[in-house]
Amino acid sequence: VHHLGETGVIRHKHNFATMPTAPNQGVVEDLVKIKRALISVSDKTDLLVLAAALKEFGVQVLSTGGTAKTLKDAGLPVTDVSDYTGFPEMMDGRVKTLHPKVHGGLLSIRGNEEHEKACADHGIDKIDLLVVNLYPFQSTVAKGADFDNCVENVDIGGPAMIRGASKNNNAVTVVTDVKQYARVIEEMKANNGCTSLKTRRSLAAAAFAHTAAYDAAISTWFAAQNGEEPAVTTRAYELAFPLKYGCNPHQVPASIYSIHGASLPFKVLNGKPGYINLLDALNSWALVREVRAALGLAAAASFKHVSPAGAAVAVPLSEVEKAAYEAPESLSPSALAYLRARNADPMCSFGDWAALSDVVDEATANYLKTEVADGIIAPGYTPGALAILAAKKSGGFIVLEANPDYKSPAGEVDFREIGGCVFAQRGHGDKAITPDMMSKVTTKNKDLTEAARRDMVLASIAIKYTQSNSVGYAINGMMIGVGAGQQSRVDCVKLAGRKVTTWWMRQHPKVLGLKFRPEVKRQARVNARVRYIEGDMTEIERAEWVKQFEVVPEPLAPSDYTEHMATLKGVTLSSDAFFPFRDSIDVAVKYGVQYVAQPGGSVQDAGVTEACDQYSMVQSHHGMRLFHH
Repeated sequence: VHHLGETGVIRHKHNFATMPTAPNQGVVEDLVKIKRALISVSDKTDLLVLAAALKEFGVQVLSTGGTAKTLKDAGLPVTDVSDYTGFPEMMDGRVKTLHPKVHGGLLSIRGNEEHEKACADHGIDKIDLLVVNLYPFQSTVAKGADFDNCVENVDIGGPAMIRGASKNNNAVTVVTDVKQYARVIEEMKANNGCTSLKTRRSLAAAAFAHTAAYDAAISTWFAAQNGEEPAVTTRAYELAFPLKYGCNPHQVPASIYSIHGASLPFKVLNGKPGYINLLDALNSWALVREVRAALGLAAAASFKHVSPAGAAVAVPLSEVEKAAYEAPESLSPSALAYLRARNADPMCSFGDWAALSDVVDEATANYLKTEVADGIIAPGYTPGALAILAAKKSGGFIVLEANPDYKSPAGEVDFREIGGCVFAQRGHGDKAITPDMMSKVTTKNKDLTEAARRDMVLASIAIKYTQSNSVGYAINGMMIGVGAGQQSRVDCVKLAGRKVTTWWMRQHPKVLGLKFRPEVKRQARVNARVRYIEGDMTEIERAEWVKQFEVVPEPLAPSDYTEHMATLKGVTLSSDAFFPFRDSIDVAVKYGVQYVAQPGGSVQDAGVTEACDQYSMVQSHHGMRLFHH
């Protein structure tokens, strides 16, 4: 209680309720025989299986409303709670189990003389098993029900019974989930109708978690209905599966949880995903799904450490590209998209995570079979494709099936716990990038081709899911250079530009003409070409490098670079935030950039636009900053 003193200082007077002391716990047995059960469930799944098992053990069953009717219709013995209590269900079912004969039966301590006398004096029968799942509040809200119907689906009696039974876990078994039925039945079979103390306490812990999650959902919804942020936010998670470790082997324990009451946004079809695998999977899936929606083309991404090494859509290959990428003769749209994504930066894509926007077919699986990768996420797989992928890496290749219709039951706000702080922000996945956003052209040159618009959208979505600061170059429906995680934007432009140089020089006649020995494997050829282009080998490295060739190649001359790079035209550059100075534009033009997409909004916008005009570039301001951390 707060009192305002004469000095104006708030003084505190604390009135604490007397803390209850533990009563005599009576006789605590490890194995407790279940003689009487109360069952009241909204989800009737496997109800009859459980009830039939209880009948076999001679368990007397009390029940309410629809549950009792279901049991009676199946010919199973049941006593209505209203007959047991002597009070009918009333007030539209709001009051049916809120009675001392119910709660006394759940809470009475076995062997406690006072409790035993109270039960005898008031005709209270002990209840050894409580089976309750709560009114479907969350699903009622999700269906868009009005306020009154949502409130009517706030369970009162159920949580009260669950908490009472859980508190009295020394003697009472509480079941709150259909998935727990089998566990209880098996234990009763193994122990002559009894459950163990360990099981009862395990189920009690799950029950308290269940009611906590239920109350959290209700309190959050009530606050939202009143236009308020909840004063206390409770997040409820369910353990989906443990992980070997987190980002590093010393980071244990590590696990994946789902939002309480909901499934994960994917299914594991093969392999055992790790912590970073799953970060890559979720980030890459968001990328390809958004690209598919925006451009209507099969999309793919190649991810490493939560950023794309490459991303692409299904655009036909030129003959030179086919040779540079060592492309198979026949490619489906999905296979084509992934081949392009993988060939943006094939050295970085070594050991990547693949993401596909469309159902994976055998052509895509067969191409992926030839590459070194950790796993894949896609909305589905043909049976043949799944069989091919499941056999990869001696059966250890990770295959995830994404749910394209998944919506988080926790709403639009993402939470992250770091160092004792909880960060909350609305996710930006639902703020989609679309082709029409590129229509605001700020330069004198307004000639924005459809191909360039496509590349602007692709590049902008790709860097939306790239660690900031980030920029990306794109052409022909594929990323050809991604610069991620730099503190200076112009450094991002330079880093990604270096990747563009390597990508374009892989199509130089001298690189295409390298004569490898037959035994040199695909990835070794990729690496050798890149080192040939980079040209900064030590004498020892070069001595090893030349062993891969039938004919030792002559080094590339400076003129090979300048002349070939001068032929690169029509490249798009996208930035996750505005360009603060014109220096990025002055660098980008060296890599064939003719189109620029950025949010705009800098005090230097005019100077950057002037630089674009000086190079006859087309620049679009789409207005959405895309930082990603």
